[in-house]
Amino acid sequence: QMQLVELGGGLVQPGGSLRLSCTMSGATLDNYAVGWFRQAPGKEREGVSSIDSHNGTIYYADSVKGRFTISRDNAKNTVYLQMNSMKPEDTGVYYCAAAWLLLLYPQRPEEYDSWGQGTQVTVST
Repeated sequence: QMQLVELGGGLVQPGGSLRLSCTMSGATLDNYAVGWFRQAPGKEREGVSSIDSHNGTIYYADSVKGRFTISRDNAKNTVYLQMNSMKPEDTGVYYCAAAWLLLLYPQRPEEYDSWGQGTQVTVST
């Protein structure tokens, strides 16, 4: 059974950086699209970024373009989210998710089949 584990969350000051990792076990990462989502208290889950192995497409939400970078290391079965120039509004629980099929709407949670447990990211002074 495929599992996803996120690591790398924590507390960072505004303007700082964090790198999240999402490691897949029980399956081969290269067969999946992987997305990053975040959820702040009282808000809906928001699609942040995705990387689709089926067609090479990369997606970023407008709110993170130019600041976040998604990448994958198939040898390590891991997807990374490098977050730079972070803002307080980036605060939330960050989840990675995997989709077996080609993503049509990468920002939609319903496109994904499996989810990790999430990691907390807090941007604050």
